[in-house]
Amino acid sequence: MSYRSGKKKRGLVTPEDYEPLVGAENVERILSKADNLRGRHVVHVSSTLYGGGVAELLSSLTILMNGAGVRTGWRVIQGRPDFFTITKKFHNALQGGDINLSERKLEIYEEVIEENAIRTHLDQDFVVVHDPQPLPLINHFRKRGPWVWRCHVDLSHPNRLLWGYLSSLIEKYDAAIFSIPEYGQALSTPQLFFMPATDPFNAKNIKMKETDIQDRLDTYNIPKDLPLVVQISRFDSWKDPQGVIDAFQIARKEIDATLVLVGNMASDDPEGQDIYESLLEQRDERIIILSCEDSSLVNALQSHAGVVLQKSLREGFGLTVTEAMWKGRAVIGGNVGGIRYQIENGKNGFLVDTVDETAECIVKLLKNRKLREQLGKAARETVCQKFLMTRLMEQYLDLFQSFYTTYQIKSVGWNG
Repeated sequence: MSYRSGKKKRGLVTPEDYEPLVGAENVERILSKADNLRGRHVVHVSSTLYGGGVAELLSSLTILMNGAGVRTGWRVIQGRPDFFTITKKFHNALQGGDINLSERKLEIYEEVIEENAIRTHLDQDFVVVHDPQPLPLINHFRKRGPWVWRCHVDLSHPNRLLWGYLSSLIEKYDAAIFSIPEYGQALSTPQLFFMPATDPFNAKNIKMKETDIQDRLDTYNIPKDLPLVVQISRFDSWKDPQGVIDAFQIARKEIDATLVLVGNMASDDPEGQDIYESLLEQRDERIIILSCEDSSLVNALQSHAGVVLQKSLREGFGLTVTEAMWKGRAVIGGNVGGIRYQIENGKNGFLVDTVDETAECIVKLLKNRKLREQLGKAARETVCQKFLMTRLMEQYLDLFQSFYTTYQIKSVGWNG
């Protein structure tokens, strides 16, 4: 039975739910495109079920696709700690860091992916593989239909040695998707650019009652007597949590506030715990640092914050920026990557390059309520126009449909 027929299942978001936000005409167009793909099966493959933007995206996108009647699944690879240590080094190197690309690292990487290929049955019509962790899966299957690689990291300055190795795998795919044009590379594989999007109906984004916000903040002993300055992201050096603390220490000399840093520990990011622990000694009565997985707390903090930060040094896109903008918050973001596509400096938020600039913007916003409200209103409108999940879903539908005129359907099987 189609998810679009019969009684709507509790918790299932469909394109129709977006009609008040995007209009009936857009919804009908999307549903018409989905109808063209009925009977086809899509699967996404990633490296973790929670923690970080990829999991956030896939959690919502796969539900919305099914809600439109397109059968869509999600597989998550498994790996040993040494595998994820290596793929974290890949992540850092793709964003411009150094790496010792030894033969042993590559052996572990390819061995774990081969193990996953044996127990993961990918016989769907369309396969979308996310980020470097599961990239070599394509070596182990006879494709029934197109395979697409989706890269979510900042590829503006990738380590050339690592890129040379990975690009030989990427060119086996039928298409590669990056977040913004600046991440495009010299590849024979066709390249597309899909910016991520947010789900206004998930637990992080639905409007909370003031009593519920108070309850969440009380649960974590977060005071409301002073304005909150908040950054929510994985504990990752690229998110510059130390720079956030340094900026806050400068700003608090001019205005009283409370800083709240909240992050989680994604299963594919072994560095997170060390970074979190390195920050703890800087806690005080007005610097609160939490490691937890609580969507309602994230919602409460973003909804109540005077200022939301995402002071990234590299950022593929930055869904936490989108989430805060959707809630009408004034956001200060690092002047990098995908954040620049969301924030128009001085119009719907601020872009910063340094700790001092960040501190100046914190002070300016906390002293000027009218400015915060003005930027926040423009920020929410930006998200409504450009960054809702229906737009991303339609881009995938268009891509899948385009393959029908160019791709010969083949049988599938593991080549082991």
